[in-house]
Amino acid sequence: MDENYYRLLHELQAVDFVLVELNLYLDTHPNDANALQQYNDCVRRRQQVAGQFEALYGPLLHFGHSYQPNGWKWSSSPWPWQV
Repeated sequence: MDENYYRLLHELQAVDFVLVELNLYLDTHPNDANALQQYNDCVRRRQQVAGQFEALYGPLLHFGHSYQPNGWKWSSSPWPWQV
């Protein structure tokens, strides 16, 4: 895989980490508007990065969560969770 593949996966992992932490924080601080804004910004960023990754390298999720406009790519490896 090329360098961009690993860069996008790394960015997804970083954004996912922040989303988990913000989710946990918001569970105990549901009225923190700043944290909620950060969470929503990260959700949008994750959608952008995931969309970029999937357009170039194929799906990240299955069972209808990843649109496949360029053909079925599940048979191509490595899969994101194998890297």
